[in-house]
Amino acid sequence: MLNINKELQINEEIRDKEIRLIDSDGAQLGVMSAKDAQKLANEKKLDLVKIAPNANPPVCKILDYGKYRYELQKKEKEAKKKQKIISVKEIRLSPSIEDHDLNVKANNANKFLKSGDKVKVTLRFRGREMGFIKAGYDIMEKFSASIEEYGTVEKKPALEGKNMIMILAPKN
Repeated sequence: MLNINKELQINEEIRDKEIRLIDSDGAQLGVMSAKDAQKLANEKKLDLVKIAPNANPPVCKILDYGKYRYELQKKEKEAKKKQKIISVKEIRLSPSIEDHDLNVKANNANKFLKSGDKVKVTLRFRGREMGFIKAGYDIMEKFSASIEEYGTVEKKPALEGKNMIMILAPKN
């Protein structure tokens, strides 16, 4: 937001010879020199702001710069409010997990999915457990079957180094 304001040139910062001027009420005043436009803005006790620097000639508008910045900040704040932030919760499993423990973890995953979060399921292999990768796929399959009601598998289980990772997304 601040970088947008820094890009806008106001009043004496505008060094172009000719500019296209728009009045404070939106009426086009045509192409004129920047000095004349600055005089008009000073007469109205408003600021001259370059709103389209890449146009040919650049477009400037007579407006209250403080009010303009306030409106921009207000719009940005509204846009931020409407954003939905999806967080990713992680659940860790091991290849030797028992059924009851798996069900407890699945219930937690269901809670996360109900609240609209994504779930990253990580199954870590240590040492000799790397020989039982097939068992890891079976555990992941069982886990995904137990959360079917509230979520879907977004990324199928895949081995990344010593970890098997699966990502679950909430159902709409």
